Amino acid sequence: MTVLVCSDLDRTLIYSTAAFALHGPDETMPRLLCVEFYQGAPLSYMTEASARTLETLAKTTTFVPTTTRTLEQYRRVRLLEKSAPYAISANGGHLLVDGVDDPEWAASVKNTITENCAPLADVQNHLTRTSGNFVLKLRNASDLFAYTVVDRASLPPTWVDDLTAWCAERGWRTSLQGRKVYCLPTTLTKAAAAAEIARRTGASTMLAAGDSLLDIDLLEAADNSIRPAHGELHDTGWTSPTTAVTTARGILAGQEIGDWLLERATTP
Repeated sequence: MTVLVCSDLDRTLIYSTAAFALHGPDETMPRLLCVEFYQGAPLSYMTEASARTLETLAKTTTFVPTTTRTLEQYRRVRLLEKSAPYAISANGGHLLVDGVDDPEWAASVKNTITENCAPLADVQNHLTRTSGNFVLKLRNASDLFAYTVVDRASLPPTWVDDLTAWCAERGWRTSLQGRKVYCLPTTLTKAAAAAEIARRTGASTMLAAGDSLLDIDLLEAADNSIRPAHGELHDTGWTSPTTAVTTARGILAGQEIGDWLLERATTP
């Protein structure tokens, strides 16, 4: 039986120092492993226990790192000693096979977006028109979607809701994750890419993990899934009959997610 395990990365398996949520005396803190450097500085971590669990998971299942990060951003992460045979980046826009981007998949995703959603340029223009000093950066992600980095303290109370309504009328959706506000085509999903990997591998069971609204399609497509007790899904109270919730928050939730995935994947 082939088990497919698809997990989001940021604030699901890996964490910046701002998201650790660790409390207590120093001697009780878990040992941490840096899994990402950016411009020569450490950026993302997981516990050493989580790293060991993921290595075991990768050896016993088809483990697929699944992220909204662009290809460039994803390739900064060193999650495993040996790269996973499959990975999903750009929220399903890119499917990597042995570390190489599948051009046919990328082309088919872009065609589907073009046929069903308003152009990215329209969304970028709208973001430019409606942004104020609270928007610190405006980014184009792989020519597939856009996101802004915002000052949460200065964010107008209705700006995200207004943006969400505007996007919905044009076949786009939004997600607020930390300091980033994402705008993505509704057809750009992690679940579609995961289904393609399941087809290629003949997987009979899929497990999934994620923390944001952009993970809902993936969590619902899985036979069983788990989300952390923090993040966008937790803040909105989202749940489903097949989705478990961690007891821990922060980086220890990442450790709990790894343990949960391994136990479900290896239990007959």
